[in-house]
Amino acid sequence: MTVDVLRHHLNYTAWASSRLVEAASALNQQELMRDFATADHNVLGTLVHVYAADRLWLGRIEGDPPARFIVPEQDMNLAVLKSDWPALLERWKHWAALLTEDSIHRDVSYKSTKGDAFVTPIWQIVLHVVNHGTHHRGQASGFMRAMGHIPPSLELTAFYREALR
Repeated sequence: MTVDVLRHHLNYTAWASSRLVEAASALNQQELMRDFATADHNVLGTLVHVYAADRLWLGRIEGDPPARFIVPEQDMNLAVLKSDWPALLERWKHWAALLTEDSIHRDVSYKSTKGDAFVTPIWQIVLHVVNHGTHHRGQASGFMRAMGHIPPSLELTAFYREALR
Protein backbone atom coordinates (compact mmCIF):
# COMPACT_ATOMS: atom_id res chain seq x y z
CA MET A 1 0.00 0.00 0.00
CA THR A 2 1.27 3.47 -0.85
CA VAL A 3 0.26 7.00 0.02
CA ASP A 4 -0.45 7.75 -3.64
CA VAL A 5 -2.88 4.83 -3.92
CA LEU A 6 -4.77 6.04 -0.86
CA ARG A 7 -4.91 9.61 -2.17
CA HIS A 8 -6.15 8.44 -5.58
CA HIS A 9 -8.87 6.38 -3.94
CA LEU A 10 -9.99 9.28 -1.74
CA ASN A 11 -10.10 11.49 -4.85
CA TYR A 12 -12.18 8.81 -6.54
CA THR A 13 -14.67 8.60 -3.67
CA ALA A 14 -15.08 12.40 -3.69
CA TRP A 15 -15.63 12.37 -7.46
CA ALA A 16 -18.14 9.51 -7.34
CA SER A 17 -20.08 10.90 -4.38
CA SER A 18 -20.31 14.31 -6.04
CA ARG A 19 -21.61 12.79 -9.27
CA LEU A 20 -24.25 10.76 -7.48
CA VAL A 21 -25.48 13.65 -5.32
CA GLU A 22 -25.80 15.72 -8.49
CA ALA A 23 -27.85 12.95 -10.11
CA ALA A 24 -29.99 12.57 -6.99
CA SER A 25 -30.73 16.29 -7.16
CA ALA A 26 -32.75 15.61 -10.30
CA LEU A 27 -35.13 13.30 -8.41
CA ASN A 28 -38.40 14.58 -7.03
CA GLN A 29 -39.14 14.22 -3.31
CA GLN A 30 -41.22 11.08 -3.82
CA GLU A 31 -38.41 9.39 -5.76
CA LEU A 32 -35.77 10.54 -3.30
CA MET A 33 -37.73 8.98 -0.44
CA ARG A 34 -39.11 5.85 -2.18
CA ASP A 35 -38.62 2.94 0.23
CA PHE A 36 -36.68 0.03 -1.28
CA ALA A 37 -36.86 -2.01 1.96
CA THR A 38 -33.11 -1.86 2.59
CA ALA A 39 -31.34 -0.81 5.78
CA ASP A 40 -31.20 2.83 4.70
CA HIS A 41 -34.54 2.66 2.87
CA ASN A 42 -34.13 5.10 -0.01
CA VAL A 43 -31.76 7.15 -2.14
CA LEU A 44 -31.53 9.97 0.39
CA GLY A 45 -31.07 7.67 3.38
CA THR A 46 -28.39 5.69 1.59
CA LEU A 47 -26.44 8.79 0.60
CA VAL A 48 -26.78 10.23 4.11
CA HIS A 49 -25.44 6.94 5.49
CA VAL A 50 -22.30 7.23 3.34
CA TYR A 51 -21.85 10.90 4.26
CA ALA A 52 -22.24 10.12 7.98
CA ALA A 53 -19.76 7.25 7.75
CA ASP A 54 -17.23 9.49 5.96
CA ARG A 55 -17.66 12.04 8.76
CA LEU A 56 -17.42 9.41 11.51
CA TRP A 57 -14.23 7.83 10.15
CA LEU A 58 -12.44 11.15 9.69
CA GLY A 59 -13.47 12.07 13.21
CA ARG A 60 -12.08 8.80 14.51
CA ILE A 61 -8.78 9.35 12.70
CA GLU A 62 -8.55 12.91 14.00
CA GLY A 63 -9.49 11.79 17.52
CA ASP A 64 -12.79 13.69 17.59
CA PRO A 65 -15.62 11.45 16.37
CA PRO A 66 -19.12 12.95 16.25
CA ALA A 67 -21.37 12.18 19.19
CA ARG A 68 -24.03 10.66 16.90
CA PHE A 69 -23.66 8.78 13.64
CA ILE A 70 -26.64 10.46 11.96
CA VAL A 71 -28.54 13.46 13.27
CA PRO A 72 -31.78 12.97 11.30
CA GLU A 73 -33.15 16.50 11.73
CA GLN A 74 -29.85 17.88 10.45
CA ASP A 75 -28.46 15.27 8.04
CA MET A 76 -31.55 13.96 6.21
CA ASN A 77 -31.50 16.74 3.68
CA LEU A 78 -30.19 16.80 0.13
CA ALA A 79 -29.03 20.39 0.62
CA VAL A 80 -26.72 19.20 3.42
CA LEU A 81 -25.26 16.57 1.11
CA LYS A 82 -24.70 19.21 -1.56
CA SER A 83 -22.93 21.64 0.78
CA ASP A 84 -21.45 19.75 3.73
CA TRP A 85 -20.34 16.53 2.04
CA PRO A 86 -18.03 18.20 -0.50
CA ALA A 87 -16.48 20.21 2.33
CA LEU A 88 -15.96 17.02 4.33
CA LEU A 89 -14.38 15.28 1.35
CA GLU A 90 -12.03 18.24 0.94
CA ARG A 91 -11.03 17.78 4.59
CA TRP A 92 -10.24 14.15 3.76
CA LYS A 93 -8.05 15.30 0.86
CA HIS A 94 -6.20 17.86 3.01
CA TRP A 95 -5.65 15.23 5.67
CA ALA A 96 -4.35 12.77 3.05
CA ALA A 97 -1.95 15.37 1.66
CA LEU A 98 -0.05 15.15 4.97
CA LEU A 99 0.30 11.37 4.93
CA THR A 100 3.67 9.71 4.54
CA GLU A 101 4.64 6.17 3.64
CA ASP A 102 5.27 5.57 7.35
CA SER A 103 2.18 7.30 8.74
CA ILE A 104 -0.26 5.16 6.75
CA HIS A 105 0.74 2.26 8.99
CA ARG A 106 -0.07 4.15 12.20
CA ASP A 107 -2.77 2.49 14.27
CA VAL A 108 -5.94 4.37 15.17
CA SER A 109 -7.79 3.38 18.35
CA TYR A 110 -11.53 4.01 18.34
CA LYS A 111 -14.86 2.66 19.50
CA SER A 112 -17.55 1.35 17.20
CA THR A 113 -21.03 2.84 17.31
CA LYS A 114 -21.86 -0.06 19.67
CA GLY A 115 -19.00 0.86 22.01
CA ASP A 116 -16.60 -1.94 21.08
CA ALA A 117 -12.91 -0.94 21.06
CA PHE A 118 -10.79 -1.49 17.94
CA VAL A 119 -7.33 -0.64 16.65
CA THR A 120 -6.87 -0.35 12.87
CA PRO A 121 -4.06 0.98 10.67
CA ILE A 122 -4.83 4.13 8.72
CA TRP A 123 -4.41 2.49 5.32
CA GLN A 124 -7.12 -0.07 6.16
CA ILE A 125 -9.48 2.65 7.36
CA VAL A 126 -9.05 4.63 4.13
CA LEU A 127 -9.69 1.59 1.97
CA HIS A 128 -12.72 0.74 4.11
CA VAL A 129 -14.13 4.26 3.68
CA VAL A 130 -13.70 4.06 -0.09
CA ASN A 131 -15.12 0.53 -0.34
CA HIS A 132 -18.05 1.36 1.96
CA GLY A 133 -18.93 4.37 -0.19
CA THR A 134 -18.65 2.34 -3.38
CA HIS A 135 -21.01 -0.31 -2.01
CA HIS A 136 -23.71 2.15 -0.98
CA ARG A 137 -23.36 4.39 -4.03
CA GLY A 138 -24.01 1.22 -6.05
CA GLN A 139 -27.20 0.68 -4.06
CA ALA A 140 -28.37 4.25 -4.63
CA SER A 141 -27.54 3.93 -8.34
CA GLY A 142 -29.61 0.75 -8.48
CA PHE A 143 -32.54 2.52 -6.81
CA MET A 144 -32.35 5.27 -9.41
CA ARG A 145 -32.25 2.75 -12.25
CA ALA A 146 -35.25 0.91 -10.77
CA MET A 147 -37.18 4.20 -10.97
CA GLY A 148 -36.31 4.64 -14.63
CA HIS A 149 -33.38 7.04 -14.24
CA ILE A 150 -29.92 6.49 -15.67
CA PRO A 151 -27.37 7.13 -12.93
CA PRO A 152 -23.95 8.53 -13.82
CA SER A 153 -21.05 6.16 -14.35
CA LEU A 154 -19.24 5.72 -11.06
CA GLU A 155 -16.67 3.24 -12.32
CA LEU A 156 -13.10 3.65 -11.13
CA THR A 157 -11.94 3.43 -14.75
CA ALA A 158 -14.24 6.34 -15.67
CA PHE A 159 -12.65 8.37 -12.87
CA TYR A 160 -9.17 7.58 -14.13
CA ARG A 161 -10.11 8.41 -17.71
CA GLU A 162 -11.58 11.74 -16.61
CA ALA A 163 -8.74 12.54 -14.17
CA LEU A 164 -6.07 11.81 -16.78
CA ARG A 165 -7.53 14.07 -19.47
